[in-house]
Amino acid sequence: MLRDNLAPAFTLEDAREAGMRKDEVYSMLERGEIERVGRGVYVRYGELDPALLQLAAATTIRDDATLCLTSALVHHDLSDAIPFGSDIALPRGTRHPAGLTHVSWHSFDPATFHIGRELVDAGRDLRVAIYSAERTIIDCFRLMHQEGSDVAHEALKRWLRKRGSAPSALLKIAASFPKAQPRVRQALEVLL
Repeated sequence: MLRDNLAPAFTLEDAREAGMRKDEVYSMLERGEIERVGRGVYVRYGELDPALLQLAAATTIRDDATLCLTSALVHHDLSDAIPFGSDIALPRGTRHPAGLTHVSWHSFDPATFHIGRELVDAGRDLRVAIYSAERTIIDCFRLMHQEGSDVAHEALKRWLRKRGSAPSALLKIAASFPKAQPRVRQALEVLL
């Protein structure tokens, strides 16, 4: 069946390429087989990690979409925040897709965009990108004026309590972010 050829998150264009007509997609929507998560973007029920649903939808539009900031902190269990939407980064200079619900778009420097970017399985072999815990902490220090100093410091404290956390690895990544590096180093000195 053509529907089985669809990825767990797909666009109308993806459905057309799989041989489906627009009215067939709308019939699936009416029957509750799929959910519309944005303009022309759909997900199949029960096939994706619910926590990564918005990121999976964003990835169908832009394969460089990357979970960042508060959403990534929550993913790495470094925050108890309950974000209303997903924080998703794209390289600065690229257009942010319109029509996705509950997404806060962020633009990161293309020169450092891929540092700490990791691929994880969102379900049914769909790979999505999330910044590592270390990169996310650095971004919180780097964007302290937006995220708040308490968010950055609390995330760092929680990360240090986790097994396997290595301050040297954090500082190595921080070296790529000259404005954040002194803040991260100072916070580590206070906490260690």
